[in-house]
Amino acid sequence: MILCENNLFLLKNDNLSYMLRADHRGIVRHVHFGESVRMEDAEALACRPGLGWGSNVLLEDSDSGSSLSDIALEWSGSGRGDYRETPLEMDGRPTDFRYVSYEVVEGAASMASTLPQAHGDCETLILTLEQPGLRLKLYYSLFPTALTRRVVLENIGDESRTIHKIMSFCMDIPGNFEMTSFGGGWSAEMNKTVANVGYGRVVNESVTGASSSRNNPGFLLSEPDATENYGHVYGFNLVYSGNHYSAAQNCIQGLTRVMQGINPSNLHRELQPGEKFETPEAVLCCSDRGFGGLSRQMHTFVNDHIIPPYWRGRPRPVLYNSWEGCMFNFTQRRLLDLADRAKDLGCELFVLDDGWFGKRNDDFAGLGDYNINYKKLPDGISGLAKKIQAKGLQFGLWFEPESVNPDSDLYRAHPDWALTDEFPVLLGRHQLLLDLRKKEVRDYIVEQVGNVLDSGAISYVKWDMNRNSIALGAAAHEFVLGVYDVLDRIFRPRPGILLEGCSSGGNRFDLGMLCYSPQIWCSDDTDPIQRLTIQGNLSYLYPQSSFGAHVSAAPHAQTLRSTPLSTRGNVSFFGQLGYELDLKHLLPVEIKEIKAQTTFYKKYREVFQYGDFTRTKTGWQVSRGKTTIAGVFHTIVHAAPPYEQLRVPGLKKDQLYHVMSLPQSLRVGQFGSLLKHVAPVEVNPHGFLLGKIDNHYQMPDGNEDLVASGAALAGGILLKPLFRGTGYDTNQRTQTDFGSNVYVIEEM
Repeated sequence: MILCENNLFLLKNDNLSYMLRADHRGIVRHVHFGESVRMEDAEALACRPGLGWGSNVLLEDSDSGSSLSDIALEWSGSGRGDYRETPLEMDGRPTDFRYVSYEVVEGAASMASTLPQAHGDCETLILTLEQPGLRLKLYYSLFPTALTRRVVLENIGDESRTIHKIMSFCMDIPGNFEMTSFGGGWSAEMNKTVANVGYGRVVNESVTGASSSRNNPGFLLSEPDATENYGHVYGFNLVYSGNHYSAAQNCIQGLTRVMQGINPSNLHRELQPGEKFETPEAVLCCSDRGFGGLSRQMHTFVNDHIIPPYWRGRPRPVLYNSWEGCMFNFTQRRLLDLADRAKDLGCELFVLDDGWFGKRNDDFAGLGDYNINYKKLPDGISGLAKKIQAKGLQFGLWFEPESVNPDSDLYRAHPDWALTDEFPVLLGRHQLLLDLRKKEVRDYIVEQVGNVLDSGAISYVKWDMNRNSIALGAAAHEFVLGVYDVLDRIFRPRPGILLEGCSSGGNRFDLGMLCYSPQIWCSDDTDPIQRLTIQGNLSYLYPQSSFGAHVSAAPHAQTLRSTPLSTRGNVSFFGQLGYELDLKHLLPVEIKEIKAQTTFYKKYREVFQYGDFTRTKTGWQVSRGKTTIAGVFHTIVHAAPPYEQLRVPGLKKDQLYHVMSLPQSLRVGQFGSLLKHVAPVEVNPHGFLLGKIDNHYQMPDGNEDLVASGAALAGGILLKPLFRGTGYDTNQRTQTDFGSNVYVIEEM
């Protein structure tokens, strides 16, 4: 609900309260963001500067506490005494917006541009502020688990003005915090960085033209003693897929200014008289139950109000993707063979990746030409789709529509459609971006992709983008608006197509893309040990329903690390399970194991995809209804390991639970020359006989089946011991490096 009284505003749901006030000077002050409070708490919560801090510029000389630097603000100007970072910069001139009026509307006020926004039941508070020649509207939309903020700036004067910086929100919250942000690069996304927010500005930003894997737009502010389940944590994210900027900075008054929006680097936006500019929507969450509480609130918000309505809560299929199995080198016969094998393994969706169009036999040519390669696919996409569907599989297709190869018919016909500048052309992965600012370019993409989608029963699209921008400059924002226009025009009329976003892996994993693509490919790195970092850190801000997670061959292409098939499956369960490897090389024991994985995942997929997610000391946990599933993951094996506890928080203490592990097995060959100590005959660890046995036979490994109370599980039950160097036993977990287990805990 939104309460308004004497220019005091309280936005309140079951998870947070947000309070602000317009004072007698028209300054909009921030009062509170956090636990549930009442209107009567305003005076106790507000900043009361008294005599102020000295050496400040005052709004009134007779009032030593009237400095803008001394109070918590909802929006700040520049050149008027507030020396903290300003959210708005316009042609080098001061800004000083004052409150004029407010309005409360049901629902979210619609965007005028193609920017996406949260949907669903909400109330919106709109504050109008003005200064000579300019009007600023602050939008606050209150959802059940979060608050969104954005601004609209209007030129109401008679002269042109230039925007150099404009944030989606700005506010000052009392307290000392640490900023947690997530960055990295291709195949090494979402590494966590924790920085103390002091007097120097802490910045999280991207200037690549996309939200980028270098710095994800989402970030957290937490009290220094906050843990997974304790302490105050704030979460912020941006419904935007372009260059972003976030900053936090403390001051001597103990107020932390935080802001987020479009990156001001190269932003140069002329605002003509009568024209408006609107910012992307920012999402704000808070929790007094630590990082875990904050994550669950953010997950609920994304699933309920960001993901396209058709896909809200809808189970996702187990897919097979052809890329790592055959890359560009395939025929229709080869694909149909892979489809037979994928179906036998339990997959439900077959995805044809790159190489099906134009002269696309490598990544040097063909991007932009979406005419079907009939040499590879004599029956075309529609014919292939029908054959795949006849096998009982859905059919999906890969596109990269935002880019073009210079070696393409499209580029030869329309070189002016490529995004270039006055300098010599620079390629990235042998390609250029198309200039999506141009309507004719967007129309071409919509027509070409739409024609292919309508030519056959295609139920899934993987939308890739493997090129960072270099020539956008001040036009970066308009390019992103063009991306949204294309996505909206293609997929709004086709809501049943499952769109998976991708950009060299997780280079564009953001809320803007999730408004169109219910899931996003986390990373091109499918090594499950690297994925523990990538998926684990994504979970701070994004629900596991949005993670594309595939089982691939080992050694892994990105790390050359060999990992057990069981661990590859166990990690991928905590996302949208898929397989991406050459199925014809699977051993009989691997086929059996993958069949067991897909059967298990399908049984519990709604728990994995939509259960409440918790990060634990030993791994991850998801809970839904009467079922909890816990993953325990290891890295390097140590000699003589101690007993290991499985702690499962959040259960009913007096309830009994059945605890059962997903059965796992050992390959005989992993014991190598140690077999000679137990075998009755001499065994060559590299010989034909052991290889034959290893391909067909496995030994059970430490599987659990027991009963325990919720209290015992919360305190921690002892698992079967790990290997201690004394031999094989079914009552121990004989795991090598990078082993893991998954446990199902169900109410009895």
